[in-house]
Amino acid sequence: MKALSRRTILRGIGASVALPLLDSMVPALQSAPLPIRRAAFVYTPTGIIMNSWTPAAEGAGFEFSPTLKPLEPFRDRVLVLSGLEHHNGESLGDGAGDHARAGATWLTGVHPKKTEGADIHNGVSVDQILAKEIGSGTSLPSLELGLEDVRMVGGCDSGYSCAYSNTISWSSPTTPIPYEINPRAVFERLFGDGETTDPAARAAKSREDRSILDFVLADANRISTSLGAADRRKMSDYLDSVREIERRIQQAESKNRTAVSLPALDRPDGIPPTFEEHIQLMFDLMTVAFQADLTRVVTFMYSREGGNRTYPQIGVPDAHHGLSHHQNDPAKMARLQLIDHHHVDMLSYFLGKLQAAKDGDGTLLDHSTLVYGSSLSDSNRHLHDNLPVLLMGGANRGGRHIRFAKGTPMTNLYLTMLDGLGVHPEKIGDSTGKLEHLTDL
Repeated sequence: MKALSRRTILRGIGASVALPLLDSMVPALQSAPLPIRRAAFVYTPTGIIMNSWTPAAEGAGFEFSPTLKPLEPFRDRVLVLSGLEHHNGESLGDGAGDHARAGATWLTGVHPKKTEGADIHNGVSVDQILAKEIGSGTSLPSLELGLEDVRMVGGCDSGYSCAYSNTISWSSPTTPIPYEINPRAVFERLFGDGETTDPAARAAKSREDRSILDFVLADANRISTSLGAADRRKMSDYLDSVREIERRIQQAESKNRTAVSLPALDRPDGIPPTFEEHIQLMFDLMTVAFQADLTRVVTFMYSREGGNRTYPQIGVPDAHHGLSHHQNDPAKMARLQLIDHHHVDMLSYFLGKLQAAKDGDGTLLDHSTLVYGSSLSDSNRHLHDNLPVLLMGGANRGGRHIRFAKGTPMTNLYLTMLDGLGVHPEKIGDSTGKLEHLTDL
C-alpha cells in the first residue's frame, strides 16, 4: 500500500480539505530518523572521599561539592545519585578481596566466584547487554578502553583473579573483555590503517579498499574453478571472510560515514607520556567514534581497581591505592580528594567534547547517556554502599541531586537507563525494579 503524506489534500469541491490521520500515513510520519542513542560507562577506581563528593542539599537547587565543581558548567546535564549500593560487592563469607569484587560488580551486580584460576565466574555486564541491542548496527558493537597495562590471569587481590580487578566488561559470566590502552591501536581499530580522520582522505581510502576488494573477489572466483574439492572448501571459507569485509564496507557506505564531518585527528604515535595527555586523547577517540557512529557503547577505566598510579603533576606523589587507606589522616584525605577532583576535571573535558560535537538536531551530549563513578565509596573501610554515581547526558532531566533509600541496588539504575534506551531486560544482576524518580529518562 502506498504511504500517503499528511499534506495530501482533497480538491474539487471548491475548497481544500486536509485528510485525517490515516493508517497509510504512518510510514510517512515515521520517515524522519530518530537520534542515535549512545552510552558510555566511565570508572574511577579505589573509592572516593565522600564528604567532598556529596552535595549538601538534595533536589534541583544543590550546590556543587568541591570534587564535583568542574561539572558545574554542565549542571542541566548532570544527575548526582546517592544511596545506591552493590550488595554483591560485599564479602558474603568470602573474606578479603573488596577491590576485585568492586571491579567485578560495577556493571554486573553479581558476586564473583573467588578463584585465581581459570574457573572465573561473574555476570554479563550492562554494557554488553546494550551492545547486543543498540551496537549491532555498527562496526564495533562496543569499545573497551583503559589507561593502565593489565593482565587477565593470575591473582591480584586476596585470592581473586586479576580478571575481576582489571576490567569492568563481561560478555558472559566466564568471559571478561580486556581493554585497550594504546591510542594508536584504538585509532587503527576505528579507522583502519589510515593516517587521519580527514573526510576526503577517508573517502579516498574507502574507494581504494573497494577497488582492492573487487580485484580479490574476481581473481579468487577465477581460480576456484580449477581447484580440487578440499581447496575449494578452503577458498570458500576465504571468500566468506572477504565478503564479510565487503559487508562492513557497504554498511559504512550506507551510513555515509565518509561524509560525516569529523574533527581532524591524526593517528597517534602511541601512549602519551602523561596521564592528562593520555586520558584526553582517549576521550577524543571516544568522541570521534560516537560521531562517526563506529560504536555506540564504550567502557573506560581510569585505572584498574586497586591501582597505584601517582599524580605528581597535581602535588600527589603518593600511590593511589596506598593513599586510599588513609586511616582518617586529614593530610592523606586532602591529597586523595585532589585525585578525585582531578578525575572529575578530566570527565568535564569529555563532556565538553561531546557538547561541542554536532549530531543531528543537537549534540552528541544530547544523544548520549553517561555513567561515572566507583564501586567503592569509603575507600578506607572498603564500603560498597552509598556509592558515588553520576548520570549525565541529554537522555535525562539533569540538574538534580537525588538520594535513594538505603539498600537500593545500583543495578536498578541500569535497568532504568536501558529502558530509556529502548532495551528491556527483565533483570540485571541483583536488580529489583526501575528507579521511580528516573522513569522519565
